[in-house]
Amino acid sequence: MKNKFFTYENGMVALMALVFGCLFFDRLALNFLMPYIAKDLVLNDTQIGLLAGSLSLAWAFSSYFTVAWAEAKNQKKLVFLITVITFSLCSFGSGVALSFATLFIARFVMGFSEGAVIPLAQNFVERESSPNRLGLNAGILQGVGAALFGSILAPVILVAIAESMGWRKAFYIAGIPGLILALLAWRYIKKSTAESTGSKTTSTINFSELVQYNNIKWGIPLTCCVFGWWFATLPFISKYFIEVQGMSADEMGKTMGLLGLSGLVGSILVSGLSDRFGRKPIMFIFMGLGILYPFTVHFLSGSALQLPAMFISYLAMGCIAMVAAVIPSEGVPIHLRAKAMGLVMGIGEIVGGVIIPAVSGVLSDKIDPSAFLWVSAVMAVLGLFFVFKLQETKSFSNLKNNH
Repeated sequence: MKNKFFTYENGMVALMALVFGCLFFDRLALNFLMPYIAKDLVLNDTQIGLLAGSLSLAWAFSSYFTVAWAEAKNQKKLVFLITVITFSLCSFGSGVALSFATLFIARFVMGFSEGAVIPLAQNFVERESSPNRLGLNAGILQGVGAALFGSILAPVILVAIAESMGWRKAFYIAGIPGLILALLAWRYIKKSTAESTGSKTTSTINFSELVQYNNIKWGIPLTCCVFGWWFATLPFISKYFIEVQGMSADEMGKTMGLLGLSGLVGSILVSGLSDRFGRKPIMFIFMGLGILYPFTVHFLSGSALQLPAMFISYLAMGCIAMVAAVIPSEGVPIHLRAKAMGLVMGIGEIVGGVIIPAVSGVLSDKIDPSAFLWVSAVMAVLGLFFVFKLQETKSFSNLKNNH
């Protein structure tokens, strides 16, 4: 039993989840520290949206072009290590920012370095995953990484540090773990895990071949909607809780931590259920659940039902791992999987992570502070249409037939 647990597959999932966690800890630090930063640097909602957008824009280009180059040149491990070190150092850069402009630059560079990490990490895990565990492994990577470290621990730890030592020191501390994990990854990742599967004639940075596959063609707009649902609220929600709904900094941190716990449960639940019941029906159920999240935030404010309703509706965060890794990975041949994940994430970041937060920020400034919530709801509704257009994956169909 012990040998079955301590396998290279499980070790790879654990290591990539920790790297993913450090990445999201650094990325989401800006959102949880925003009440302090906005006050210190005098930022409005439009600038907050632009800060989120700058990171996402750089992330988008890097997630495809950097990954495609690494695949074509058979340098995925080297690129992975360099980008992990770089985004960790960029956290220190955020801490020394003295104005909107310098913080904008720091976040842009961080986004460019982080963009390649997730598709490469998911590709490494996909290469070592057992056939019946791809969804679960991707969910663990997403859940333990983005949810546990980025959404549960980050708000509690960073807010506590900001309260006691200031927001700048919180950024400094956030950058340390990634440097340690880069060293571990250098020692642990095998050559066979990171080796490109296609020859140089078949591995290029051209993406036209990818959009010929149904689940890439429809998976791209679906990813835009899922990312948009998340990023429409993420940069603004902590500030909204404090300034509009009257929470204290401690209450806000704990509320964000509760949402992070929901994201952790949802990431594992959605992906695990999809291994058993199929990608489409599970995606449809949880995307529908995600429509309710903005309404629970706004209409249940101050009631005893708000926190449990937010927890349940935020389980839709589990759809992120599905659209970013599982669906594109299973929708193309093996030699195109890293590129497919990079392309889907890249376009999803541009629309969902750049355009949507910018629109949400402007609408919240011009119309109403809660406008970003309604943008999120619209994204979830549109997402249901694109889920309907997906084809169930062949790998799942084969697994079902085998049972």
